[in-house]
Amino acid sequence: MSAAVVLGGLAVYPAFGQNDRQIEKLSGESVAPVYDGYEINPDGTYSMWFSYFNRNRQERLDIPVGPDNRFDPSPIDRGQPTHFVPLWQKSAFRVIVPKDFGDKKLVWYLTSHGQTNEVTATINPNAIIDRQKETLEGGAEGENKSPQVTVEPKEQTIRLSGTASFSVSATGDGKPQDRRTKKPEGMNVRWRKFRGPVTGKVTFSTAAGPLVDGKASSKATFSEPGEYIIQAIVDDGSLLSGTYCCWVNTELKVTVQ
Repeated sequence: MSAAVVLGGLAVYPAFGQNDRQIEKLSGESVAPVYDGYEINPDGTYSMWFSYFNRNRQERLDIPVGPDNRFDPSPIDRGQPTHFVPLWQKSAFRVIVPKDFGDKKLVWYLTSHGQTNEVTATINPNAIIDRQKETLEGGAEGENKSPQVTVEPKEQTIRLSGTASFSVSATGDGKPQDRRTKKPEGMNVRWRKFRGPVTGKVTFSTAAGPLVDGKASSKATFSEPGEYIIQAIVDDGSLLSGTYCCWVNTELKVTVQ
């Protein structure tokens, strides 16, 4: 059993014990949970943010909630993904814990390809992160803030032979800027399966692309019936930076009959 190490809210990936050759494998490797840190919500509760690192470059794994994908203490289901896309997925979801959480611990266990990984989350002051804004390098541009995002419909029901349609609209602050052109990076959206039947495949008409005039859309078809959660990730150019701002995850429910 191995665990990711978290220092000051930042995951130290060499702790996974994987050498470069293993990380470059296309399939057959496990998924490691990562604790990014926490935010203090206006009502005094805490949002604990989790990432994951799928060590495979191609293989997508489905790990249902249960013995192989669980939180401790219970409930074991805290809204974590069951579908894991390749490589590092930063701040993929959050778990809200009460304001009296104190020195308690929350542990996420993931077992895949015969290997169990775990990560422990606490509200240690050194693990505070800010998902709402970041101070841009050099300070000349001031703060970059998370875009305001609306994705619709939040829930829909379709037949297996049908198609689900999604639309997203977002407004940003024009930051960060491209260092070369001094123009805003622009916003992009990615769509992906977040939860759903283990063998259920989701195919998107447009899996990723730019927002034009603050808007974008996509359609999806499904290989089998069931309840799916689709996640839209709207990014203003910050996702690949070393910070935890400024992109937004939104989940949508699709029931396929």
